[in-house]
Amino acid sequence: MSDSKEKVPQFENSLSLLQGASAKTLYKALVNQLSKDFARANIPGSFREEIPPEELLSALKEKLYVLLLENFADYLNLMYIIDVPERAFKDLELTDAVEVAEQLTFLVLRREWQKVWLKAYYRS
Repeated sequence: MSDSKEKVPQFENSLSLLQGASAKTLYKALVNQLSKDFARANIPGSFREEIPPEELLSALKEKLYVLLLENFADYLNLMYIIDVPERAFKDLELTDAVEVAEQLTFLVLRREWQKVWLKAYYRS
């Protein structure tokens, strides 16, 4: 990470993002950042560091789905705490709640990835 112009790696979907985080040994930091932000939003249930990527995707998607349908105020608070850019919501395809939750999962993971990668990059 010595190139001062290196940019945050971009990914096409949630699974490739988690695989990229694992390749850069930042997966645990990503899981911890998710847990930290969920705790800051007072949303119960954190994620274990050892959670496999597929399980993390499923659990995160389920939590976002439930928040979206049952507790919209907590959902909005979580998006604020995670700092998902407002313009990202405008690009969501509004189909059904399951599909929206899947798209939100990627937005959340992408923002958390940016935080983790930047911390690691500027720490080194």
